[in-house]
Order: sequence, then structure tokens, then C-alpha cells
Amino acid sequence: MSIILFWVGLASQGHAQVRGKVITGTVIDSLQIGLKGVNVFLESDQDTLYTVTNGQGVYRFRGVVDPEIKLSYSMLGKERQTAYVSLYEHDPNPLVLSPVMLVSGISYIDPVQVLRAVPIVHKGDTTLFNLSGFSYEKQALLEDVLRSSLPGFNVLRDGTTFYNGQVITSVQVDGRKFFGGDVLTATRNLPADYIKQIEVIDHYGEMAEIKGIKNSKPEKIINIVLHEDRKKIMFGQATAGGGTNDRYLGSVGLNKFDRGQEVSIIASTNNTNTSLFTFGSPDGVGGRSASLSDIGDYADQADGLNTINSFGINFSDNIGQRSTLTSSYAYSQRKNQTLGNSLLRSTYDTYQITKTDDFTSVSDDRTHKFDFELNSRFKNNDLLKIKPSVILNRSVRDNKRNILLNNVRVRNDGWYQDSSTIDRPNYQLNALYSKHFQNPRRKLVGDVQVGYQRNDKIEDVSEQYVIYDTTSGIPMISRFNQQQLVNQYDATKSLRGAVSYVEPFFDHSLLEISYEYDLTNIEMSRRVRLPSEFYTPVVDSLGLNYEYFFSSNRTALLYQYEPNKRFRANLGFGVQPLRLSGAVANDTLQYRYDNINLIPSAMLRYRFNDELDWQFTYNGKNSQPNFLQIAPIRDNTNSRLVIVGNPLLRAEFVNRLSTIVRKSIPNKGQYLELNFAYNFTSNKIVASKTANFDETVQETSFINTDGYYELKGYYTFNSPLFNDQFHLETTGNLDYFNNIVFVNAERSLTRQYLFAQNLQLRYNWDEYFESVFNANYLLNQANFELPQQQRIAAHSALFSLGGRGYLSDRFMLGAEMSQRWFRGYVQDITDVSPTIINTYLEYSFWKNKMALLRLECFDLLDQNKNVGVVTEYVGNDIFESRNNRLGRYFMLTLNMRLQRLPK
Repeated sequence: MSIILFWVGLASQGHAQVRGKVITGTVIDSLQIGLKGVNVFLESDQDTLYTVTNGQGVYRFRGVVDPEIKLSYSMLGKERQTAYVSLYEHDPNPLVLSPVMLVSGISYIDPVQVLRAVPIVHKGDTTLFNLSGFSYEKQALLEDVLRSSLPGFNVLRDGTTFYNGQVITSVQVDGRKFFGGDVLTATRNLPADYIKQIEVIDHYGEMAEIKGIKNSKPEKIINIVLHEDRKKIMFGQATAGGGTNDRYLGSVGLNKFDRGQEVSIIASTNNTNTSLFTFGSPDGVGGRSASLSDIGDYADQADGLNTINSFGINFSDNIGQRSTLTSSYAYSQRKNQTLGNSLLRSTYDTYQITKTDDFTSVSDDRTHKFDFELNSRFKNNDLLKIKPSVILNRSVRDNKRNILLNNVRVRNDGWYQDSSTIDRPNYQLNALYSKHFQNPRRKLVGDVQVGYQRNDKIEDVSEQYVIYDTTSGIPMISRFNQQQLVNQYDATKSLRGAVSYVEPFFDHSLLEISYEYDLTNIEMSRRVRLPSEFYTPVVDSLGLNYEYFFSSNRTALLYQYEPNKRFRANLGFGVQPLRLSGAVANDTLQYRYDNINLIPSAMLRYRFNDELDWQFTYNGKNSQPNFLQIAPIRDNTNSRLVIVGNPLLRAEFVNRLSTIVRKSIPNKGQYLELNFAYNFTSNKIVASKTANFDETVQETSFINTDGYYELKGYYTFNSPLFNDQFHLETTGNLDYFNNIVFVNAERSLTRQYLFAQNLQLRYNWDEYFESVFNANYLLNQANFELPQQQRIAAHSALFSLGGRGYLSDRFMLGAEMSQRWFRGYVQDITDVSPTIINTYLEYSFWKNKMALLRLECFDLLDQNKNVGVVTEYVGNDIFESRNNRLGRYFMLTLNMRLQRLPK
């Protein structure tokens, strides 16, 4: 509480030091009672200001510099009033104006002028946020506003953005993808004061949007709508900084928007884990996934020490009157060095194999991404979309592990080392065509997706162990050495084609007939040599030339009934023959599996009113095995963790039932969502592990089984608290996983519970002070059935407080602290309780505060550097790890905003 009072004091002091005159007054009614919600405009030659009276009818303007001003007062149902005021230029004291009385009368509203925007508007699958209805610092980027001002949004330190618990997967600017839809690029590049609205959209896919039949699970995307006077503008920013421990940061971004034509160029180099692109994951190369339990954690979430170099260019323009072209190129290089240790404990009938290691990992990942999108609407209103994309990735890695393995009377002490270079080119082409009919409800849509992905891997693996064996009662010592040179190549070719015809059926119904063809072909070659031998011959038993083929044909019929805007029902049924086959080169043995899936689907949605709706959905889909699971080879590259593929695996079939209830009260700014899902999987692909009591080698294969299911419950609630300055948001989930694994050919269940509860309280005092309090709790409990009953209950809790306030019109001070606890884990390396404190001081200067000098300290107590905790409890395995992270540093940065408005 003392910290909050401290921040309020700073903010109050900031109010007293704002340059210019402070003007305050009161608006009352005929009974001398203060009126809340009166629109007050201040106009002069140098100022145009606007505010609204509070609950006592009081209004206040700060920083007024013109000596002659005009004040206008308006409110629905009241007659407008106007006052002219002359200021005493040399009087520093605040000016208190006489009360203004508004009497009842008729108010006329200009039909094209909006005096005050409604902050949040819900329109079916879209939620609109009018930024003029929220208070925020005008020089802020979009990421800062989403994090601190808009209800329902949560932004983690790495830039991952959630809305009502769901990750935002793509972004558009004025309806066009920005850098291929990369969320991080938009939120860390666009100034908030250029933005008129943020639209959060439930996106069901392009075919569903065109057909008007939405029967799948939607993704959350956002569309950024710019102000009309910002649709033709040049702007940008440049940042440079240096600090202790050789930390540095440099970035530049330039943007030109010209009413449909958009050009953006951004670049960055740093070793402070600041990413410009996600490439599908927060850290840019596929790191650990973020969760809501990380909200309010001011620790840096990236493992290891990273150096990141990025560059990108985005271009969008109209081609004639009927076509638009959008293209982008992005490059990112991440160099990483990670140190850590881990524990892997595998439990069998009467023995356990325990593996502990200390490891060092060095990697260099480079990614080039090209995106291109052409949208054309022909004269007959037919629509064509063509979207090719190319991703070229090269990864160079070196890993060294010092390993200790124990199993009853057998101990292995040694090391494992591998160096690899992996090239991953990925080419995709999507094309969609929609036929226009005079009847707008009639649709004919075709979609084609063609892909080619290849992995070229060159790997040099070495390992060495000293083996101590006392199983016979007589101690025996032996040595094991192995070195392999592995050349592996696999290429995946995919083709998916879908066509759908929708016909109006009576007045309120639609009938859809659809056909979908899916083809996947994988070719794989693996060659292993033993460099210790003179002629380095190829080891036939470890090599493979293999081809895998998957195809399916799905024919479906779907009926949609929607008599009004309140009720909608979809009922469908599909038949899907599928085939999986594989063949080894120069071998007569063929692996083949044929099956027919019968796929019902259903969706019911009922809107009780504009604020409350309920939805139920059932659907099913196939999930084919990956190549690691089906390759018929014994991969002993890691001699203690051997993997054997099973070419007889069948495709999984996942059934999903879910229900969701949403309640919103726009005039109170409240939102409640309840979600429950039940997923069960036929032919679930699970691990089958074997090991002997007198060795430390474990072998993993894969088989199909039934009985796997998941139960997932989730809720979110956000609402103003006390008044509009306080905002409460709370989310929670309870998930249950009925996992299955086979241990020495015996079926075993692992019942796993994940319970999370997150609470956030924001307090914003205009744009002069803001603070946030977070409290998160996570329970990961696993109950193992076999080979012996045991229970793991791992707890983590987080409390954090952050705030910032203006010391004056130019100075801002901010601080944030988070405290996390870990309890109940198996080993000591995860029992840490890091306290993270970050502080910063900002000074704005130059014309229109276009320059910003920032002094910051990250991790004041230097406790972030060794808290990268990772845990997994599945099957008969318990895995826990802790990795190093970025530690304490001080940094001074200079940021320059660049802007040129049209004349």
C-alpha cells in the first residue's frame, strides 16, 4: 500500500509541475447539483482540448498557454453553454472558474460528428476498441497501450499478446496483413496515437468467412484502423543504447502510409532479447510457449544469452481499382548460448533410471521469410486470392553434456557431444477462388494449398561413458565409446484441395456440399558412418531410404438453419476414406493401412440478447503421425535413449466437444466468458518404453491405443472496480489429462491436473500515473499409476507490482517488481524464489517531445540469470531443468520519433 501511495504522490507532484495554466471549474444543474459526463471543449489559437466532468461535475485542463480561450459545455438533454475567458499571463496560480449551469433543453447532434466515442462496442464476432475512449500516454507504442490500458488484453514481456485468454495469432492494418500478419512487428512499431480503433475478430478461416458458414474453432486476430489524417503520413523512430556487461541496442523503423499504399522498413541489433519478428513463436525460433501464468512476470523469459539481428520490409498497394498487393521480407539471426542442468527420472517395476546432466548449448539460427498476397475482384465480382510464401532457415548447433546415469547397481559416468547443421527450406502456395452469384447467399468457393518442406541435417555425435557394474556382486568397470557421422534428408510434399458449394434452402437455411482432398508424401534418406574406422563405411543397419504416403478424401454435407440473429444451428456429416502406406527402398515389404472415418459435426448458437450468448460445438479431425514416429529404423545416435519408429502406426482421430457462454455489459465495461471442452482421441499415438534392471539404456517406440482424453475448463472476467480508474481482470483454468504410456509392454495411466488462477488489478489516473498488480498461481499435479503409484504436486506462485508516473511534464519514473516461488518439485535446482526488480527514468525533450532519453536497470538484484525452470511429468518420466538467463545490467538509450505530416 505504501508503494501505491508513493506513486500517487509522484503523480500529484507531476501535476503541480506541468507547464502552462491550470484551469478548473464545475458544471451544475438547476438544483445546484454537479453534473457527471458533461463534454467540455477548450479552444484557442494554440490549444484544442477536451475533457468530461467527473461525478461531482468538476472538470480540469492543464498546460493551457493561450491567454484568450473559449469554453463550450454540452450534454444530451441539456442546452449548450459557451464562455469566453481571458487569462492572466503572469499569474502562476490555478484559475477556478465560476460554476456553469446547464438547463434542460433539446440537443442537436451533427450526424457526422462524434463528440465522445463509446470505448468498447461488441458486434457479433468482432469487438471494437475506440482508443479515444481510453487514457494513455500519447507517445506510447501500441504494445504499451494494449498492456496497460485496454481491458481483456495481456501482453507478456516477450511480446506475446492475449485477448480474453486466447493468443492473438495475426494482425492487419486497415484490413491488410502487416509483415505477413506478424503480431510482434505491429505492436512494437506502430504509435498508439495514430490508431483510431482496434478490432478483435473471431476468425474462422477465409473459406468460412466467404461462405458464411462458421462451424470451426476460431482464432483471435486484430485489425488496426488508422485515423483518417494518419492514412497519409511518414513516420518512424530510431533508438540507440549501451550499457553495462557489454549490453547494446540499436533499432530503426520507417513507415510511409499513403491511403492504401504502405511501405515499412525496420531493423534492429541487440543482445537484450528484443525481437522484432516472431516467426510463429515469441522468441523467433520456436522457444518454449508462453502462458497466462507468465502475466506480470518481469523476468526475461528467454533462456540463455542471445544476440539478435533483424531486418524487415513490408509493401502494400492498390493495383488498379480491383486488386491489392501485399508483400514482405523479414530476416532474423539469433545467436544463443545456454548453460543449465536437468534431471530425468524414469520409473519401472522395481527400479529407476535416473539421469542428471550439466549442459552447454551454443546455436546460431538464421531465418529468411518472404510473404506475398494478391487479392483481385473481377468485373463480375469473382474473387481471387493468391498467397505464396517462402521460409529459409539454417540452424548451427553445438551441445555438450556431462552425464551421470544410475540404475540400481549400474552407473554410467561420461559425456555426450553433438554438432549439427540443419537447413529447412519451406515453400507454400495458397490460392482461393470465389464465384459470385446474383443471389448473395449462394456460394461456390475453391481452395488449393501446395507445400514443400525439406530438412537437410549433418550431425557429428560423440559420447563416452565409464560403466560401473555391481549386479553380479563383483564390481566391474568398462568403457563405452561411440562416434557417428549422420547425414539425414527428408522432404515433405503436401497438396490439399477443397471445393464447397452453398445453396440457399428455404428462407432461413443453407445447404453446403463440400469435397476435400489431402495428400502428403514424405521421402527420407539417412546415412550413418563410423569415423573411427579407416574407410568410414556406411552402417547399413542404421541407414534408411524410406517413402511414406498419406491420402484422404472427405465428402461432407452440412445444413445451417438461422431464422434470426439470435439462433443458428449447423448439422453436418462427412465420410473420409484414408490411406497410409510406406515402403523401404530395395525391400519388398510394404506397410499399408486403410480406414474410413465417419465424421459428424454440429454447432448450436443462441443469443439470448445483445449481451448474452451460448454456443455448443462438436467436430472431429485426423492427425497423422510424424516421421520420427513411423520411420522403421533403430536410431541410437544417443546410445542411452534409443528411438525405434513404427511404420504400422495409424492416424489419430480427435473428437472435440466444447461449449462456451459469453456475457458482456458494455455500459459497465464488464465481460464474462466460461468455456468447457472435452476431447477424446481414437488410435492415440503413445510412447512404449522398455528397459532392463541391469542397464541404463532406454528404448522408445510408438503404438496406437484408445482411452486418451482431456477435460478443459476456462473462465475470464474483467470489469471496472469502484470507478473507471480501477480495472479488475481474473482468469483461471482447470485441465485434466488422462495420459497413457506403455512401460515394458504394460499399459499405464498418468492422471495429470493443471490448475491456474490469475488476477490483475490496474489503476490509471488519467495519463499521469498508472500501476498494475498481478497475482498468479499454478499447480501441476501428476498421479502415476504404474509401474508404481506416486504423486507429484508442483506449485508456483507469482506476485508483482508495477507502476509509472510523471515527476513533471518531461520526466517519468517507473518501477516494477515480481516475486515467484517454486515448491514441491523433485529436485533442488527448481526450488528457487527469484525477486526481479526493474526501474527506469525517462526524460522527454525537443519539439513536441520527439526525443526520449531513458536510463534503466534490469534485474536490480541480479536474480534472473539462473531461473529458467522447465518441467514435464508424462508417462513414467519426471523431467525438470533449469537454464541460465539474462542477468543484471544498466542501460542508457536515446529514442527519436520521426514524423512528417502532409501539407
